Amino acid sequence: MIYAVANQKGGVGKTTTAVNLAACLAEAGASVLLVDVDPQANASGGLGVSGRDRPSIADVLLDGVPVEEAITATAVPNLDLVPSSPDLAGASVELPGREGRERLLARALAPARERYRYVFLDCPPSLDLLTVNALAAADRLIVPVQCEYYALEGLSRLMETVAAVQARVNPGLRVTGMLMTMHDARTRVSGEVIGEVRRHFPELAFRTVVPRNVRLAEAPSYGEPVIRYDPHCAGADAYFEAAKEVAARG
Repeated sequence: MIYAVANQKGGVGKTTTAVNLAACLAEAGASVLLVDVDPQANASGGLGVSGRDRPSIADVLLDGVPVEEAITATAVPNLDLVPSSPDLAGASVELPGREGRERLLARALAPARERYRYVFLDCPPSLDLLTVNALAAADRLIVPVQCEYYALEGLSRLMETVAAVQARVNPGLRVTGMLMTMHDARTRVSGEVIGEVRRHFPELAFRTVVPRNVRLAEAPSYGEPVIRYDPHCAGADAYFEAAKEVAARG
């Protein structure tokens, strides 16, 4: 099963969600591949891997390198990574002229379906061609939603993009759910956003809510998912519960 983790709004915990869901499922014994489809390469750095000195997803998409050559092991057992690199920024210039440009990633990832139980695609914070490629390759979509007012405004646009991809490129794409992140129980708006998401999307909203947590913010600087950096913190607990929901909804 291939999951795209996407939201065109930046700073909503998208990469944190992709890295930690992948790590939690890997810790539970599943074979997992995380593909960093963001030129900022934050997911790669969050697992302590650089795409500068090895084949990356940029080489796969832009130069046709087989995805198997770009897969690298991480420090988390059962979790492999296809890293990103700044070279992927050139995709916005090179990919529009390619034939079948929306399905380049889907074709490249075909071999990974046989090897991994879960594949997670960490998308850039935009609705560009890279994100469309991820949605075209995915079976399911997970949408991280920051618990603040402006996060609600972007949901309708994202869902319009999903509907367009379903109609034109990938009719099998389904939304697994919306995961509320960065919840601050001290603020009223945080609770209001959770209530609004659950009211508008009652079947899609995850039961789990990820809190604001210092350990979640610190972990990437050590090149580790939070479940290895501090497995007993509130952030790690939340992502373990979210991973259980992903497995149950799968």
